Amino acid sequence: MDHVWLTAALWLGLALVAVLLSIWFRVSVALTEIIVGVTASLVIGRVWGAGTLGAGEGWITFLASAGSVLLTFLAGAELDPVAFRKSWKETTILGLVGFFAPFLGAAWTAHAVLGWDPRASWLAGVALSTTSVAVVYAVLLELGLNKTAFGKTILAACFINDLGTVIALGLLFAPFSSRTAAFAAAMAVGLWFLLTGTERLFRRFGGRTSEFETKFLLFALFLLGGLAAWAGSEAVLPAYVIGLVLAGTVGRDHALIRRLRTLTLGLLTPFYFIRAGSFVKVPAVLGGVGVFVALFVAKAVSKFVGIFPLTRRFGYPSDDAMYTTFLMSTGLTFGTISSLYGLSHGIITQTQYSFLVSTVIASAVVPTWIANRFFLPHRHLPADPARDTALVAGGEV
Repeated sequence: MDHVWLTAALWLGLALVAVLLSIWFRVSVALTEIIVGVTASLVIGRVWGAGTLGAGEGWITFLASAGSVLLTFLAGAELDPVAFRKSWKETTILGLVGFFAPFLGAAWTAHAVLGWDPRASWLAGVALSTTSVAVVYAVLLELGLNKTAFGKTILAACFINDLGTVIALGLLFAPFSSRTAAFAAAMAVGLWFLLTGTERLFRRFGGRTSEFETKFLLFALFLLGGLAAWAGSEAVLPAYVIGLVLAGTVGRDHALIRRLRTLTLGLLTPFYFIRAGSFVKVPAVLGGVGVFVALFVAKAVSKFVGIFPLTRRFGYPSDDAMYTTFLMSTGLTFGTISSLYGLSHGIITQTQYSFLVSTVIASAVVPTWIANRFFLPHRHLPADPARDTALVAGGEV
C-alpha cells in the first residue's frame, strides 16, 4: 500500500512542478503538465526504470480517464445552447473542414510520402484529424474565454471536429454490432432522462452537503461511459454529449461548476495530461525524426489551409482567425485513442504507433503555445487586474 501513496505523491509533485512552470512562463498548465510528463518519463525511466512512473497502473489509468471524461463534460456543459443555435452553421462548417482537411492530408502523407499501407494510412488520417476538447477547454478556462461567444464557438467547432473523427473510426475500422445498437439505445434513453429529469432531481435532493448533484453526474458519466467502452467505443464520447444536454441546467449552476472544476483540475486532469506526455518515447522519435516531422507538418498545414481561410470568410479579424486555427490544430484524447485502437487491432505497428502518438501530443503543445504567445486576442479577455499589470510590464499570458 505504501507504494500507491508514494506513487500518488510523485504524480502530484510533478503536477505542482507543472503549475509553477505555467506561472513562471505564463502558459497553460495543461501544456506544462504534458511537457512534465514527457520529461518525467524520459528521466525517471532512464534513472530508476521504465515502470517507476507507473503510468500503466490501473488506478492511474482510471484517474486519468476520469479526468478526461469530466473535463470533456465540463466543456460541453459550458456551451450556451442559445449561442450555439445562433452560430450552428459557422461552427458546423469549421468543425467538418477541421476534420476532413487533416484526415485526407495526413492519410495521403502516410501513404504517398512515408509508404505506409492503405489501412495504416487511413488510421493515421483518423488519428491526426482530431482536435482536443480537453486541452482547448483547459486553455480557454484559464483565460476566461470559455464564457465568451468567441470561446464557445471554438469549443463547439472542436466538438463537431472530434465527432467526425469518432464516426470515421467506426465506419472504417469498427464493424457495427449488437453491442453498438444496445449502446445507441441506452444513450438515447439516458439523454432523454437527463434532459427531462435532472433539474427536478436537483431541486428535490440538491443543495445539501451530501453533494447529491456531483454524485448523480458522476454516476451518469461513468454508467454511459462504461456502456460506451463495452460497445467498443470510448468513455469520453458520451461525456461531451451529456454536457451539451445539461448545459441549460448544470451550466447555469455556477457553484456546482466550480466544485466540479476543483475536483477535475485539482486532482484528475494532472494524471490525464502527465500520463499523456509519458507516452512520448523520445528516443524513438529522435531515431525517426523525419517521419515525425512529416506527420506533424501534414496535420498542421492541412488544418491551417482548411480552417484559416474559412475564419476570414466568416469575418474573423486576423488574430481571431489565427487563434482559432491554432487551437483547432491541437489533438490529444481521440488521437491517442485512435492510435491505440489501430495498434491493438493490428492496423499499425508499434513503431507507427509511437510516431502517431508523439505527433498527436506535439500537436497538443506546439499550436497552443504559438496561439497564446503570438495571437492571443486580448479584446476577448475578461478584465483581470493581475493580467493587465503583467501586460503593461511587457509580460505574456
